Amino acid sequence: VQLQASGGGLVQAGGSLRLSCAASGRTFSSYSMAWFRQAPGKEREFVAAISYMGSSVLYEDSVKGRFTISRDNAENTVYLQMNSLKPEDTAVYYCAARSTGKSSYSQNYEYWGQGTLVTVSS
Repeated sequence: VQLQASGGGLVQAGGSLRLSCAASGRTFSSYSMAWFRQAPGKEREFVAAISYMGSSVLYEDSVKGRFTISRDNAENTVYLQMNSLKPEDTAVYYCAARSTGKSSYSQNYEYWGQGTLVTVSS
């Protein structure tokens, strides 16, 4: 499966952005999906994950209540709605796909998008 992330940009603290990740190739609903991020000089970290049909989600603690992951299997797209953004959310955001259940570990994901940069100014 090929993944294409989009929607990043520059936003002020407290603002919102919605990231999208469009998938092509094999059946999208066969994959659990996730978002990870990597800030400059830091390791890639888990943000959120969603199960095949979207019935189960998982969030990293620092984004709970601010970010929402969702998917539209008819459109082969996973989204990350980011509200109340903080400067510490600044990072390159990556979407990832896994052919088994959702996970918060990046090494468990088989397919990766190219990343989209989110910059939050204070």
